[in-house]
Amino acid sequence: MTKGWHRQRRIRGLHRWLMGLLLIWGLTSCALPQIKAEERLFLPVTVDLLDVYTLPRQEFQGTTVGGLSALAYDRSRDRFLALSDDRGQFGPPRLYELAITLDSTGSQPPRFDSITIEQVTPLLDSEGQPYPPGSLDPEGLALSPRNTLLISSEGDERVNAPPLLGEFDRPSGQVMTSFRIPNRFLPDDGESPTQGVRNNLSFESLAVNAAPGAVGQTEPFRLFVATESALLQDYEADPAQPLYCRFLHYLIGTDQSTLIAEHAYPLDLEPAGAVSHGLTELLVLDQGGHFLALERSYGLRGFAVKLFQLATGGATDISTVTSLKGGLEGLSPIRKQLVLDFAIAPFTVDNLEGMALGPRLPDGSQSLILISDNNFDGDRPTQLVLLRLGMA
Repeated sequence: MTKGWHRQRRIRGLHRWLMGLLLIWGLTSCALPQIKAEERLFLPVTVDLLDVYTLPRQEFQGTTVGGLSALAYDRSRDRFLALSDDRGQFGPPRLYELAITLDSTGSQPPRFDSITIEQVTPLLDSEGQPYPPGSLDPEGLALSPRNTLLISSEGDERVNAPPLLGEFDRPSGQVMTSFRIPNRFLPDDGESPTQGVRNNLSFESLAVNAAPGAVGQTEPFRLFVATESALLQDYEADPAQPLYCRFLHYLIGTDQSTLIAEHAYPLDLEPAGAVSHGLTELLVLDQGGHFLALERSYGLRGFAVKLFQLATGGATDISTVTSLKGGLEGLSPIRKQLVLDFAIAPFTVDNLEGMALGPRLPDGSQSLILISDNNFDGDRPTQLVLLRLGMA
């Protein structure tokens, strides 16, 4: 009788163990959502298209307003800074200050109310003189936490103008210092270079990572800049092969700059019929290595623009990699995730190149404003797009 009782007890125990195992399996495989490892890399970012605005073609203080290729927001003054990539054809390389007001009345989603140009600041060299025509091609812009302007220039190797990454005084527009650019980014021969940035595909995008509300601080901050497309030594002529931009990470201190790391940014394959394709803007999302990135193509079908989220954590430092031709065997690139394809927009998208986080919307959400470069084409608008950025 005792043996039978112990045998039944063991059977009941085994039965309970099996039922518990089945319950755990059911919870993990059915009841709980399965999260892919890829999804854990990214923030839960969403965007909503709210409005589009066309800035009239106009003259302002002796300059033609156009070529607006970068945008930054000064939250302390509620003003936007727009960088013109004019190389000296319609005025000196310059920066405009814009007042942008949003209409949030009624039950309609927020929309643009008015956009007014209030000031223009020419960019000056170290001697306080305007840059000679053709020597500066400003494309990337950020407002630093020490209230200076960080600007990248693509340069032009055809006229022996190297790319530039510089810090400019905000009131005067005069360059204060230039940060060191590694030799691998500098063309080695003006006529037939074998290395360096390709013409008009150089330092197009620039972003700063600083603590919120840190304007006026003197603490070190991080600066990120990326090429629009592949370097000469990385370039693959076959359009079926992916191209990689180089993404640089600097630490900027009071009296020095240090290149911390360099990563490979994988461009989407260019669309069929495209004549230009590349990365045009970066924007920091958080302190953990997440960014927004804007890719833009132009070809027979007009402009195509996509907004991506980037996760840089885990990306390989490629600062010692001579060439990226042939792929990234053994290397990890920056990971990216599509946030918005502007092909679904209820308007014809133009040459979007600039991007900035704007003021908070009435519901507390974050506004995101994009701006287009009209290339000083009289038939092309300067377009501003308003989006709501969600990170729920």
